[in-house]
Amino acid sequence: MTQPQIIPLSARTPVPVKAPRDPRIDMFRGLALVMILINHMPGNPWEAITSRNFGFSDAAEAFFVMSGIAAGIAYSPAMLRWLDGKGRLRDAVLPLWRRAWTLYMVQMLLTVLALGLFAWATYAFVNPKFSEMHNLATFYRDPAKALIGLPLLGFQIGYVNILPSYIVLMLAAPLALIGGLRFPRLTLAASVTLWLIGGIYRLNIPNYPGNGGWFLSPLSWQLIFVVGLLIGIRHRRGERLVPVSRLLLAVAAGYLLFVLAWREIPALGQFINHKMAQLSSVGVPYPFTSHNKTYLAFPRLSHMLAVVYVLSCLGSVRVIAGHRLAAPLRLLGRHSLPVFAFGTMLALSGQIVFVLTPDQEIRWLIPPLAALLSWGLARLKVASAPSPAPAQTGATQPARPSGLRSSA
Repeated sequence: MTQPQIIPLSARTPVPVKAPRDPRIDMFRGLALVMILINHMPGNPWEAITSRNFGFSDAAEAFFVMSGIAAGIAYSPAMLRWLDGKGRLRDAVLPLWRRAWTLYMVQMLLTVLALGLFAWATYAFVNPKFSEMHNLATFYRDPAKALIGLPLLGFQIGYVNILPSYIVLMLAAPLALIGGLRFPRLTLAASVTLWLIGGIYRLNIPNYPGNGGWFLSPLSWQLIFVVGLLIGIRHRRGERLVPVSRLLLAVAAGYLLFVLAWREIPALGQFINHKMAQLSSVGVPYPFTSHNKTYLAFPRLSHMLAVVYVLSCLGSVRVIAGHRLAAPLRLLGRHSLPVFAFGTMLALSGQIVFVLTPDQEIRWLIPPLAALLSWGLARLKVASAPSPAPAQTGATQPARPSGLRSSA
């Protein structure tokens, strides 16, 4: 039998080293999932400590920017190989579209489960309110059209309406990646232009059946996703999208304090909101004179960008994110999609309980219990994952994407 050949490594032979995952990304994605879970059960006292009470943006903006960062880290290497003529386009595009398909299937499953959950609650508790909540009345009023709209993502149930825009963005992500890798400034400028046009003309994908459009307009929300994508591409290379600057850090931190005062000081808030209304009356574009969430108005967008910049500049944040006490949040962030899906169903179940009982103690108990169950699911995912195969002698394993797994 031929003995395996051992090839000595010279001093010039590069040794691939797998870059460690950035704990900040996992921790903040896990934190965003917890806040989404809490905010999707309106009326619980834990809402008071979520991020939306301290600024204009909330966990949805964090979810999209973190998804963009994850996509930039995980999927840019394959696209870069194709751009350099060293790989195939399909190897760069198909993983993104497979992810979009997975998100689509999760959206379908969540919608069907939500329909079943509220139908059960309607009959089990003899309460017709459960068949009218969250756009469910549309389904019962015209089920044929609703069943047509469901697979087309035109029929969406309240609190099950974040993923559709994410799906669209993942389908378009190959173009954004190409632009981000080769023409980052032009890509950012194009993204800002689309955001501005979408907000000015209120461009959105229409609901079907019913009136209005999607809860989050993809044309507007693509900007926060693209910013995250560009951050992820640079992070993958060990670079920053925006350099650390004491002046810029001071401006961003000052803006966050100003927004907090805007929210918490009634007289100041009324004064600025009145000035925004005056600006609107003289023709200043809608995105700059509103707080609209559907079209990601500038106050919401700028607040999230300031949050991202400030947190990325503070070295203590990385230390905190890597601490063992932050391990539960990191675990949630590493398994974001199943945790998000499970948390959605837990939140809808919590809403049913809140309708049935005014007991304040229940409202204190259910959100942390739901978060604990979500953590349990993530632990179960880890326990059920197959053990990695041992590395073979003399063989170099391909490096995994740094910072995050391929799940975005």
